[in-house]
Amino acid sequence: MTTGRLTLFDSPLFLGFDEIEKTFDRLRKSGGEGYPPYNIEQIGESDLRISLAVAGFSMDDLDIEVENNQLVIRGRQAEDEERLYLHRGIAARQFQRSFVLADGIEVREAMLDKGLLHIELERVVPEVKARKIHIKSDEANSANGGSAQKAIEVDKSSRDSTPKKKS
Repeated sequence: MTTGRLTLFDSPLFLGFDEIEKTFDRLRKSGGEGYPPYNIEQIGESDLRISLAVAGFSMDDLDIEVENNQLVIRGRQAEDEERLYLHRGIAARQFQRSFVLADGIEVREAMLDKGLLHIELERVVPEVKARKIHIKSDEANSANGGSAQKAIEVDKSSRDSTPKKKS
């Protein structure tokens, strides 16, 4: 991403973090609108609930999508052409509210109750996986014409932590 500005993620120590930088850009762009108001609650050890005040909206007027770790809620009320308003203080305006979800946050369900749209989220903890990376030797490849692999083993029982070569 070339925006002409330097960020923390421009450091060569952060490899593959471009998606996080894009997420911060999305957050910066979507933070201005204050409608509709919302609450975020922790309702369990790994459960969250977002509640939006959507009085006057029916289920058919609302749309919820998750794409690229972004939860987007849209509301659009259909205009009632048959009504003649003498005063209109309740706006029938459309909205879009976005939330960036961390990895491992999944939307379980959504429900509309008494003018509040509740969206239930769950934090799913992934299994931690570690794997051994084998080190190949260019010298062995060129000398033998094959693909010999060498691994380095550290003897944990002795105080001397000098690596021992395995063949």
